[in-house]
Amino acid sequence: MSSSPKLKTVPVRPSEITPEHIYLNRRHFLKSMGILGVGALLAAACGISEDQQTASATKAGSPAGTSSSETKPSATTASELSDTPNTYEEITNYNNFYEFTTNKDRVAGLAQDFESTPWQVEVYGLVNNPKTFGIEDLLKFQQEERIYRMRCVEGWSMVIPWLGFTLSSLLNEVEPLSSAKYVSFETLLDPEQMPGQKSPVYPWPYQEGLRMDEAMNDLTILSTGLYGKAMPNQNGAPIRLVVPWKYGFKSIKSIVKIELVDEEPETLWSSIASNEYGFYANVNPEVAHPRWSQASERRIGERKRRPTLMFNGYAEEVAHMYEGMDLSVYF
Repeated sequence: MSSSPKLKTVPVRPSEITPEHIYLNRRHFLKSMGILGVGALLAAACGISEDQQTASATKAGSPAGTSSSETKPSATTASELSDTPNTYEEITNYNNFYEFTTNKDRVAGLAQDFESTPWQVEVYGLVNNPKTFGIEDLLKFQQEERIYRMRCVEGWSMVIPWLGFTLSSLLNEVEPLSSAKYVSFETLLDPEQMPGQKSPVYPWPYQEGLRMDEAMNDLTILSTGLYGKAMPNQNGAPIRLVVPWKYGFKSIKSIVKIELVDEEPETLWSSIASNEYGFYANVNPEVAHPRWSQASERRIGERKRRPTLMFNGYAEEVAHMYEGMDLSVYF
């Protein structure tokens, strides 16, 4: 099993960084979960120091105690950053989560009573040390805040400040065997809580997968929250996968099973429409989806479209994993 490369600066432009005044209360949240001291917010993820962020927030005139529920930046902040950043409301009220509904605008309402505690994630398969982790165990992993682009195959995008930990740190706990080539993920199956799972159109439960080197890459995280808060139900509470260089449907939500296997696992979308939803699903502006061009995208909150970046802008960190592959075939 090859080791993952050292994390490099993620090329997120200043215009895409959510102002810090929106989530300055994150330290209170981290302290309440016993994980204070996770390090500078953007030092690894965006190459911006915490002092720089604080100075920017102060310049924008935001009080240090601003609540994270205040999600609209001031006109000064928006002007400084060129673009209006995605707000907490945008991120939590425009969601694809078919386990609840296919209507993006209704997910939040249908998910509001979802019970995400207690919760367990079983990690098993080709490992020396299979384990079942409670959510309290998962929160003991070193939590970091990462600001990542999120690109949907439907042609829209967001920039989201996630809270979580590297998938590799979890996999190292179970000691993968050399025969493990892929990682398979499975969402909770509970039609009573997730009414969308009563639909016979999809082969529930939702399943996704990664190649082993993708899973071990330092950009791949298991997210437990966003905006310095615990993960909202509609965004995949209590824990979800985030793979920022792939289309959003790869980042499976509300995970209950992680299995290490030796063959490419079947996924929900590739099993019903492999011509539209490939196993790799790397963001590629040069390869069109049968129904949507991938050359450009609509950032939620903006009117104009913007060019889509290869690997969603993370080519420096991930392109080496696909050398020699025809990415128009291995969609």
